[in-house]
Amino acid sequence: MSITRSIFKAYDIRGIVENELTPEVVKLIGLAIGSESIAQEERGIVVGRDGRLTGPILSEALISGLIESGCHVVDVGMVPTPLVYFATYTKGATSGVMITGSHNPAEYNGLKIMIAGETLTAERIESLYSRIINEDFSYGAGSSITMNIDQDYIDKIKSDIKLDKKLNIVVDCGNGIAGNIAPKLFESLGANVTKLFCLVDGRFPNHHPDPSKPENLKDLINKVLDTGADLGLAFDGDGDRLGLIDNKGNVIWADRQMILYARDVISRNSGAKIIFDVKCSSLLPQDISKHGGEPIMSRTGHSFIKNKIKETGAELGGEMSGHIFFNERWYGFDDALYTGARLLEIISKNDDSCAEIFAKLPDRANTPEINIHFNKHGEQHDAISKLSHDIDFPGSEINTIDGIRVDYENGWGLVRASNTTPCLVLRFEADDKETLENIQAKFRAWLERNSIPTKNL
Repeated sequence: MSITRSIFKAYDIRGIVENELTPEVVKLIGLAIGSESIAQEERGIVVGRDGRLTGPILSEALISGLIESGCHVVDVGMVPTPLVYFATYTKGATSGVMITGSHNPAEYNGLKIMIAGETLTAERIESLYSRIINEDFSYGAGSSITMNIDQDYIDKIKSDIKLDKKLNIVVDCGNGIAGNIAPKLFESLGANVTKLFCLVDGRFPNHHPDPSKPENLKDLINKVLDTGADLGLAFDGDGDRLGLIDNKGNVIWADRQMILYARDVISRNSGAKIIFDVKCSSLLPQDISKHGGEPIMSRTGHSFIKNKIKETGAELGGEMSGHIFFNERWYGFDDALYTGARLLEIISKNDDSCAEIFAKLPDRANTPEINIHFNKHGEQHDAISKLSHDIDFPGSEINTIDGIRVDYENGWGLVRASNTTPCLVLRFEADDKETLENIQAKFRAWLERNSIPTKNL
């Protein structure tokens, strides 16, 4: 059987189901994951899936492969990704696989993989492909049980989070899997919840479940303003990324949220290490240092951040895309539901409104993520390779930890290759709008000089 190498990506496995990620392919991947887990002396594996229409058939194929390898599967059913991670910490099996296409279109699906407590990144994901090609499998008599962990998860968060006052919130799940648990969780914490697109539907009929894109937040903004809610929370397709709308309808991007979370964590943990990705505002590390923490920049990607947290013992991590990782009072994995609960706790202890709280935090002129799309996966990496041989930004500091980040005294710009879709991701920030536009213009000229389209820039 042919298997497409390109579905093995930097943080996960992902592809179009009918063409690339067929049940037959997923069974082989299950055999490879199971064999790798057993090689790491872990036979127990948690399996969950999101609400995509292809989830049931791929889950069946995956579990079949895992059992054939000799693993014992704990099937937690249709749950957000954080609940699979939660189960690997609480249910006696340190390996886990989540079947999810995350924020990709409905025809996609994929697998996020943890083996023996480590979330896999590029090299180890690639090794699964090698196992399949070489038929390097273990075989044994595995087994499977089903388990509902929703209430255990809610109870654990309830034991940690206490709200000082009742908040009125709007929850937009974009018809993703978070709709099955998010309203119940926040109501159990004492919030009044207005539901928006919380019915799980793998076709995503209302808007795409990606809170990092402003166009996907319009309905939530309108509902917050219409209801007079204290804030609005938006979740991605598998519930591991969070978007925030304040009570005045402003989008609060994750790097500004991180300033609030970091201050809260540092207030109890002087010198706390805080991880942030290369797309985040330069105001974030400045604020972390100012309040007595230690900022550490990382490559973008949930698996890279998690592994950096393990390596450094950091108390908190976060990405511009909305992945937030609390390692203080929680387990260090990206969990939008728990992050939403921590946010409510912080807001409830403050006399100011959500908008007033964030208005008092440092801010600069900035852009959301800007994407330049290509026709084929891999072209984005070719573009970065070309750009890396033509870096000419006098008076700047160049950072190549992930793509090319150009820092000036009064602003910065970034271009990096997406590891999940065929596009370049750009972001800009500056002291004022004029400087922002000047930095964007420099990037535009640079890209055009290298024959890279700039119509979105």
